[in-house]
Amino acid sequence: MIRYPQKRKPLSLYTLRSVLLKAIFALLLFSGCTAEKRIGRAVRKQFADSPVLKQYYAGFALYDMAAGRMLFQKNADQYFTPASNTKLFTFYAVLKMLPDSIPSLRYIEQGDSLIFWGTGDPSMLQSRLKGTRAIEFLRSSQKKLFYAPGRYTGDFYGQGWQWDDYNDYYQAEIGELPLMDNLLSLKAEKGKLTMVPGLFKDCFSVDTLSGQQTFRVIRDFNTNHFKYPVMPLPLNYSQDVPYKVSLPLTLSLLSDTLKKPVLIIKRKMPANAKTIYNLKRDTVLKAMMLPSDNFIAEQLLLVYADQLGEELNSQKAISHIKKTYLNELPDQPRWVDGSGLSRYNLFTPRDLIKLLELIYKQVNDPARLFAMMPAGGQSGTLRNAYPKTDQPFVFGKTGTLSGVHNQSGYVLTKKGKTYIFSFMNNNYILPTADVRNEMGRIITYIHEKF
Repeated sequence: MIRYPQKRKPLSLYTLRSVLLKAIFALLLFSGCTAEKRIGRAVRKQFADSPVLKQYYAGFALYDMAAGRMLFQKNADQYFTPASNTKLFTFYAVLKMLPDSIPSLRYIEQGDSLIFWGTGDPSMLQSRLKGTRAIEFLRSSQKKLFYAPGRYTGDFYGQGWQWDDYNDYYQAEIGELPLMDNLLSLKAEKGKLTMVPGLFKDCFSVDTLSGQQTFRVIRDFNTNHFKYPVMPLPLNYSQDVPYKVSLPLTLSLLSDTLKKPVLIIKRKMPANAKTIYNLKRDTVLKAMMLPSDNFIAEQLLLVYADQLGEELNSQKAISHIKKTYLNELPDQPRWVDGSGLSRYNLFTPRDLIKLLELIYKQVNDPARLFAMMPAGGQSGTLRNAYPKTDQPFVFGKTGTLSGVHNQSGYVLTKKGKTYIFSFMNNNYILPTADVRNEMGRIITYIHEKF
């Protein structure tokens, strides 16, 4: 018996539309995958052909937020010393935990007394931020002022800090009630050495045995005794030196600033202590990020700890942040301080990619986020890393120690894409300028081509 083929029923309009949509989707998916592979191959070639990157250990990751995919990775799962890329972790923690304004003091009023506790607020009389709200609150009070110390349970330096950097401005001591950056600001004015705060004027002496070739003030490590060499004071001399923080000094600085006595009292902070707020959170974050301010970063961890309870402790704050907000990181970070001064910190490039994605989603406003970050060729620590421009295409954070130079952030491409990148360079002996220029070249290539 002959079997004749059955006639197929014509496809319905609905079925045709479904088939067509599936074909278009498959085509777009294939096109997207092809584009991602093309970008990956192009960036891989830039790395392979780089004579600079062949000379040391580098890690890199490039991520497309819109597609949710990595475009290229090189040693992205390996650990690197992050230096000030650590501040991105502090930045995210502050966004997650602190209110719109920075808590500056905790206090209670009891009879004719006002008792107050520090929160670690770095903006109190800080040289650039000049936060004065808490100071004005204390100054305007008609009650007797009592400061209750003892909330901070850490050391005056973070874990793994270089102690021989104690005289440099970027390593001010950590404390629960910082004043004026915990720095002594020195300048030459009309041929004389001036200082702020002025309370230190009797703490200076000439070092007749100094072999210094330039005029530089050096503090004794354990005390506030400052020495300077026998030579003329340069007209343009300016130097910030960390002073040695102590309870008597804090009381003297407060009393001198307020023009009224501040006494000490031993008192545990009650749970119902009220809060005085100082500057806006975004303002303080910007002041940390643009110049890469170590002091602000370390103190913000203490302000974060203030939200958790009585004790101001950086390690407990970090532990809470990791456990509560950083579960999505692909690799377990070793995070020990707020600033990145410690070489104990170890992060992977892909950890930083995920962190930057979390930051982007948390702020949910690219213009606001980018205003708080260094901009390539325009502001902060990225000002000289890219050509000067009115329309920067890189926003991020640098990180530099001896043999370490990193960049992590966002790159905007000419085709309208926003990619996240983390570029980490460790253990090099080249001039840092060579490393910086090579990073700039590759990130600019990504901006131009994709």
